[in-house]
Amino acid sequence: FQKHEFFVDMTCEGCSNAVTRVLQKLGGVNFDIDLPNKKVCIDSEHSIDTLLETLKKTGKDTSYLGEKSA
Repeated sequence: FQKHEFFVDMTCEGCSNAVTRVLQKLGGVNFDIDLPNKKVCIDSEHSIDTLLETLKKTGKDTSYLGEKSA
């Protein structure tokens, strides 16, 4: 799978927990949350649009940063 990097405006553990919840609900994703840098790196076969929509469910400002080289 391609790794995708997203910006999510997370300010605390609560924010990162919200991201974890929506991604686990979606399923089929492996992800790393980099809270200090407000980045979420996702390894998944879901489309970028699906991942972006899912992340937006947290109510945070979210944008796609691009593919992350392994």
